Amino acid sequence: MHKFVRQLITEWRQLGLPFDGDTVVVAVSGGADSVSLLLAMADLVKRKKIGHRIIAAHFDHGLRGTDSDADEAFVRELSTRLGIEYVSERGKLSKKGNLEQNARNARYEFLRRVAVENKAFAVLTGHTVNDQAETFLLNLIRGSGIDGLCAIPVIRPFDNKNTEVFHISNLRSEISELSSPIELVRPLLKWAKRADTEAYCRDREIEFRNDAMNDDPAYKRVRIRKELIPMLATLNPKIVETLAGTAELLSQGSATATIQIHISDELNVSDIARLDKGDLYQLLRTWLGHHRGNTRGLGLKHIKAIERLVFSEKSGRKAEMPGKASVLRKGGKLVYQKI
Repeated sequence: MHKFVRQLITEWRQLGLPFDGDTVVVAVSGGADSVSLLLAMADLVKRKKIGHRIIAAHFDHGLRGTDSDADEAFVRELSTRLGIEYVSERGKLSKKGNLEQNARNARYEFLRRVAVENKAFAVLTGHTVNDQAETFLLNLIRGSGIDGLCAIPVIRPFDNKNTEVFHISNLRSEISELSSPIELVRPLLKWAKRADTEAYCRDREIEFRNDAMNDDPAYKRVRIRKELIPMLATLNPKIVETLAGTAELLSQGSATATIQIHISDELNVSDIARLDKGDLYQLLRTWLGHHRGNTRGLGLKHIKAIERLVFSEKSGRKAEMPGKASVLRKGGKLVYQKI
């Protein structure tokens, strides 16, 4: 058994994931990270170490013309060769707003539908230690709150919409009353680096696909990956592991508050004004993330703008949010509104 596969099954066991009788959807773009994950899962099924039905799911964003077509053909052929079920879809992305975010939303909605239709217990993605480090720096540069600097979770509920209660403990949010039991699992996140996924693909003699958009310096994440991290590596050769470890440490922050806030379009100012600043900021980011579906684009300036509303004695004031939205102080409540 290849070392990469052995590490995956070890992580699978440590995460307490089931071994038999269910369906798992593996998101496969064609890049080294997702391809290595599919190859390793197929190997574990072949060796009867895992007894799940595996479905490879590929979403074609349609952004790169013939290259997109080639990605789809590659994943389809690879899945067939491995004896893995395959589904794909070509999306039509909105040109309004953030293209990266629109692409991500469309991809995850596709994966959710595939999982629901096939009664899968989990969707697997190929996020690695590098993604953890890059996300930490991206959020740090943007001025994120503590939740943005905390580690990306290895497992989280896939669909966290229609929730009813925020429970904030240890400066982290846990969401209950989920509308779907499907889990999003990132089984490579804690131990595999991009070099590991590429090496495993080469050992398996698989020529993975390269997305030219991953080399486009117009995107901040690409500049972080291509320019900032290599520069930091001259000071600390293990900078990727260090940044990922720092994010993990922040996720294990000490307990400072335990409160419950019922979720709706409104927050009672009297309920949240008593919180200390750290917990207030965390709650506001979590509340915004609930309504927006994510916290991308939210910076410290947006949270402070809402904080001013909380402690303002005047009604009718509002704070502008990214994505054509705002938060309005209406009487003793904060109201999230789409513009």
